[in-house]
Amino acid sequence: MPDEYPSMNRRRILLTGSLLAGAALASRWGVAASGPLDLSRTRLGVGTYKGAAPSFFEEAGVAPPPYEVSYAELAGGNLIVEALAAGSLDVGSMSEIPPVFAIRSRAPIKLIAVLRGDVNNQVFLVPRGSGIREIAELKGKRVGFVRSTTSHYFLIKALKEQGLSLADIEPVGLTPQDGFSAFQSGQLDAWVIYGIHIQIALARTGARIIKTALGYLSGNYVIAARAESLKDPYRVAAIKDYLAREQQVWDWVQANPERWAKKSAAITGIDASLFMDQFRAHSEPYRMVPVDDAAIASQQEVADLFHEAGVLDQRLDVAPLWTRDVWP
Repeated sequence: MPDEYPSMNRRRILLTGSLLAGAALASRWGVAASGPLDLSRTRLGVGTYKGAAPSFFEEAGVAPPPYEVSYAELAGGNLIVEALAAGSLDVGSMSEIPPVFAIRSRAPIKLIAVLRGDVNNQVFLVPRGSGIREIAELKGKRVGFVRSTTSHYFLIKALKEQGLSLADIEPVGLTPQDGFSAFQSGQLDAWVIYGIHIQIALARTGARIIKTALGYLSGNYVIAARAESLKDPYRVAAIKDYLAREQQVWDWVQANPERWAKKSAAITGIDASLFMDQFRAHSEPYRMVPVDDAAIASQQEVADLFHEAGVLDQRLDVAPLWTRDVWP
């Protein structure tokens, strides 16, 4: 992921609708209705990604909310954390990892919910014709990964299981785009990568999967909010309502994978068949769940492994990042 902001080029979308419609949707998903609160003057800044849930609101039949939504489409969870810390956003989603690195900078964010999701969309790939079939065989090899992401964590954890560390391989930190170029041109012996990049590499290069993240990653993606936003009851009500709308999209995707794949293809320019491959391979549907002890312990394990591997120079306590007061 890049270290600096790209231009946000926000899509400022003013969505109008009745408070009754928003309250009804919130009730459907077990979210406390906003009651007498008039959200018509509330503005919610949401961090999102290309082709993420907001792209499918219309298809999923999500009613317009009774508040204004301003979207910032960013390239990674680390950028969403930075935007939350800067006060540019109120809420956004990411893997467990960016908030860990935000602890040192004392970023004023809180983790308010967990989006459970797929772990088969994180893999070790080797090139076509490679003789490598096991993680242990990566010793001394050039392995690409994306720094400070789930691929970084997955790489460390899988190596550790084999009694290896980053010192036993030649680790190459690359963005997903640069990683694909290096992998395609034969500059990498293996590539630890996530998302649709997997299907692209499989289809275009004949790559082979030697390991998925099932059993290695938790499947927890966290919902982060700006701490200051959580002091405003109007924004809290809007955040809860908005998360319920995103859950409606994930349920729609599960029931309508072909329509999701077709729209994803139109958004990204990537063939719809590759999105269908991704859908068929997923380990579990996406669902929003409350914060619990297991979620906090999972993120602590991530932080501890990064410390053990020397990626973090001190042990960090993740517990203060979390709050159970928002969702559901």
